[in-house]
Amino acid sequence: MRRFFSLLLVVIVCSAHGAESLPPAPTRYFNDYTGTVRPDTAAALNKKLEQFEKDTSSQIVVAMFGRMPDVDFEDYANRLFRSWKIGQASKNNGILLLVFKNDRKLRVEVGYGLEGVLPDAIANQIIAREIVPHLKKGDFDSGLTAGVNAILLGARCEKKGTGRTVASRRDRRVQNPSPVVFFLILLAFIFAVTMFGFGRRGTQYHRRRRNYWGPILTSGWGGGSWVGGGRSGGGGGFSGGFSGGGGSSGGGGASGSW
Repeated sequence: MRRFFSLLLVVIVCSAHGAESLPPAPTRYFNDYTGTVRPDTAAALNKKLEQFEKDTSSQIVVAMFGRMPDVDFEDYANRLFRSWKIGQASKNNGILLLVFKNDRKLRVEVGYGLEGVLPDAIANQIIAREIVPHLKKGDFDSGLTAGVNAILLGARCEKKGTGRTVASRRDRRVQNPSPVVFFLILLAFIFAVTMFGFGRRGTQYHRRRRNYWGPILTSGWGGGSWVGGGRSGGGGGFSGGFSGGGGSSGGGGASGSW
């Protein structure tokens, strides 16, 4: 029995370590959780990264935190990448630029699909030549801007995007329900006819039917207001939002410090 409880304790400890608090997936491409980067710089980089996904279908996410958890840095970056599902599931074309300001550490984590165009050696050069010199001076705006530009240049390949992001495609699917939804509404309509009866009450029912369909058509399909309230964010609408496409990484990339 003692051996059983000892084994149970080991499992609990290991599970706690494995489920170690990973930050939730961000809603933007550029994320400065320390408030260091100027808002205009952050907005410009976020817009640039969003456009890059539209142009190439590749996803690049930047995240800067204060202090790193007491775990292996590279393992943590890989688990965070996979948790956020950066890149398309079928292409694994994602990149994560992860910075821990207080620990003076950073890493470029590269998805499987981009290891050919952004191998470890190139990722290391981007860190050493483009990012670190600025961070040593305390200029995070210039350092992260230079890093993003270099990553975009290295990751740009011949594959073309769809002109939309994963987030916008998912939002579009919500605004345009499948035929199944329409069929369920039709069944509800038939049920209502059965419940309220026919004959002399038919004229009254037709009047109610027009009132019944009106709100659905205007709020569900007309103008997209069906989901607008729940999905809107700062700056109006859901534009600029990041949503992981299901990508993964095998640990490719490079780490650095300053």
